[in-house]
Amino acid sequence: MARRIIALLAAALIAVIGVTAVLIYVRGADARAIQGAEPRTVYVSEKPIPVGTALVDAVRGGMLVKTSVAAKAFPEGALSEVTEANQQLVAITDIGVGEYVLAARFGTTPSGRKAISVPAGQVGISIRLEDPARVGSFVTPGSRIVIFDTFQSSTARPTQSGAGATAAAEGPIATRVLLDDVFVIGMGGTSLTPATADAGSGAAANNSFLLTVALSPDDATRLVQALRTGQLYAGLRGADATVDLTYVVTEANVFEKR
Repeated sequence: MARRIIALLAAALIAVIGVTAVLIYVRGADARAIQGAEPRTVYVSEKPIPVGTALVDAVRGGMLVKTSVAAKAFPEGALSEVTEANQQLVAITDIGVGEYVLAARFGTTPSGRKAISVPAGQVGISIRLEDPARVGSFVTPGSRIVIFDTFQSSTARPTQSGAGATAAAEGPIATRVLLDDVFVIGMGGTSLTPATADAGSGAAANNSFLLTVALSPDDATRLVQALRTGQLYAGLRGADATVDLTYVVTEANVFEKR
């Protein structure tokens, strides 16, 4: 009888120890799961980020967006915050779409001078614009813009060489839309055509900025002509904007509302 009681007590003690061990393990597992699931901030690339793009511009342009992942899924070395200390760093290589971006992808100097990516069948053209003419600092790689051209128009006048003969004469200063939907592929140092040493001096050079766009070969030729003969201005294009390419404004109709 005594042996049976001892055996029962021993079995009960073992059962208690077993249940306690299971409870301790479960609680530890729950704590580890909670710790592993705790969200952490990480930045993901939603658009291509060209080499040389400043971190602050990538965030402002929607190329880099903030998201959250479980702590156990947080990539080692991932970019988790944008601060005054790192916002001026630039992409040292091209960054593709859908990446958890590592902090090491941004530094002070791009790796090499790789040409930016130009869409197939198009041509990359760089233009230098003053700050107001490029919509301040709000145009970034990936933006769609409208390019206006202000130029010296011409009028026809009769000549002395014969009846009906005409020649071109200088007309009023005119402005019209040159290109209504232009894709920006680079800003500043990411341009295909680096600035020359004599591109400007003093304040004029410091207040201008290089903008690189992708165009069809025909539109690229038109843009180069306008660069040589007129004065260009850029505007950010809204998704539903309707642009009239035939509308010409001069001093004679600048106050007329259509």
